[in-house]
Amino acid sequence: MAKLGVNIDHVATLRQARGEGYPDPIEAAVVCEQAGATSIVCHLREDRRHIQDADVRRLRKTVTTRLNLEMSMAADIVRIACRIRPDQATLVPEKRQELTTEGGLDVVKYFQRTQRAVSALQKKGIAVSLFIDPVKTQIRAAKMTGAEMIELHTGRYANAKTAVSKRRHLRTLKTAAAFAQNLGLIVHAGHGLKYDNAKAVARIPGMGELNIGHSIICQSVFDGLARAVRDMRNVIK
Repeated sequence: MAKLGVNIDHVATLRQARGEGYPDPIEAAVVCEQAGATSIVCHLREDRRHIQDADVRRLRKTVTTRLNLEMSMAADIVRIACRIRPDQATLVPEKRQELTTEGGLDVVKYFQRTQRAVSALQKKGIAVSLFIDPVKTQIRAAKMTGAEMIELHTGRYANAKTAVSKRRHLRTLKTAAAFAQNLGLIVHAGHGLKYDNAKAVARIPGMGELNIGHSIICQSVFDGLARAVRDMRNVIK
């Protein structure tokens, strides 16, 4: 069964909106773990719009499952990751003006830079994943960097407007997952996954983990965080 990584960025977004000390993303991480999350995901953005350096340090001390730090390849962010040493680092593209990550990392275009970041992180004992589009050229390049795993960008599937389009993008994800596994890569997936579309991705053979944040935090407004996490776990089961 696929595991569930819960992204807690938007708990920090609420805190930063008022400049208060609450809600505390570290407290949210504890609730998520107790409710069945198998990893805690956070994104330390260069503009620090939500998660702060201190949050990552505190999460490193308190997370008992696995801490997955999403991050750009900016030199200062890589240095912070190497110092804090999360269990996993997921390299993602990052634009200051975007609301959320808009697509996969272009490993082909930025191969040498990606390879350097992967090597630096691995030297500190950090497992590395690359967040990429479900494209074979990107998957091959990801393998060549030495990364242990990839996270397939599921945005096009999640945003598909018709059943035909959704099935087409799901087939693309299945093909990409099989191709990556044949190369020896661990396969995760995420972006835009919700309670009504995560099941099909969880059923992809060999799928290791789904990383989901926004839909869970949104649902928790109505149902509470623990129930929102448990309900998503049940969808994946």
